[in-house]
Amino acid sequence: MGSETPLHLPIIDFSKQNLKPGEPEWDLTKADVKIALQDYGCFEASFDKIPIDLRKSIFGALEELFDLPLHTKLRNVSKKPFHGYVGQYPTVPLYESMGIDDSDVAAKVDAFTKNLWPQGNKSFSTTIHSFSEKLSELDITIRRMIMESFGLVKYIDEHLDSTNYLLRVMKYKGLETEETKLGLNAHTDKNIVTILYQNNVEGLEVQTKDNNWIKVKPSQDSFIVMIGDSLHALMNGRIHSPYHRVMMTGTETRYSLGLFSIPKAGHIVNSPNELVDEEHPRLFKPFDHVEFLQFYYTEAGQRSQSALKTYCGM
Repeated sequence: MGSETPLHLPIIDFSKQNLKPGEPEWDLTKADVKIALQDYGCFEASFDKIPIDLRKSIFGALEELFDLPLHTKLRNVSKKPFHGYVGQYPTVPLYESMGIDDSDVAAKVDAFTKNLWPQGNKSFSTTIHSFSEKLSELDITIRRMIMESFGLVKYIDEHLDSTNYLLRVMKYKGLETEETKLGLNAHTDKNIVTILYQNNVEGLEVQTKDNNWIKVKPSQDSFIVMIGDSLHALMNGRIHSPYHRVMMTGTETRYSLGLFSIPKAGHIVNSPNELVDEEHPRLFKPFDHVEFLQFYYTEAGQRSQSALKTYCGM
């Protein structure tokens, strides 16, 4: 008997010519995005707007950042849960991460850099900002396609203006044994859209709707796009927010980064009436993303099978 074919995420090309609203290529790609997000909540995106030298230098910047002393990294603080330094967790000892708010805004990245390198570090700051700024173009394209796909064109500008960006950078220590160990627990993201980029070390796994796990092979030429709970709620459940985890094997250190589009504080996530009908009753009450995030990190939120349903389900 032959072995089963490994599962793969859909691959969608965003490097095509004429990928502009109204063009045939746009409509074809938009249809692929809709199907992928309904079926998987996730896909692999080919995107060539980030030069290869910048894609390589981003991991050098991450190594430099995580090599700083712990007392320096602890200066990365935030009032928002999971926006500052995270590490030293007994349950996930391999995992360490930091957050850079508004990473597409040069002045905000400069302020982050100066906090950790008072003497300055121009190359780090330029790399982080340039990467985030260019990757945000992919986020905007995908979100515009989603809104168009569900007949929400009149809400596009309001939706795009309702968010800002967090660049979450992550390090997973390599193992000293041959065993496979948990790098990060299975979870759904809580934001709008996450775009992940990884070095050459495997580890990311995405759960399908029928509870199988897809092992995602890293590629320097592509990005992993994933839907978060806030967009799942905004679209009244029409697109899927997938569970995913990191499982580590081998001795190499894994670096990854995620550009998270996040509802601004005070913005209420509420599904438009156009997405509510007899076949699709309203699933969630309106909510503030920051308050939802705070609930998620309570004992009740961590215990919930679905923190979103527990917090604001109808």
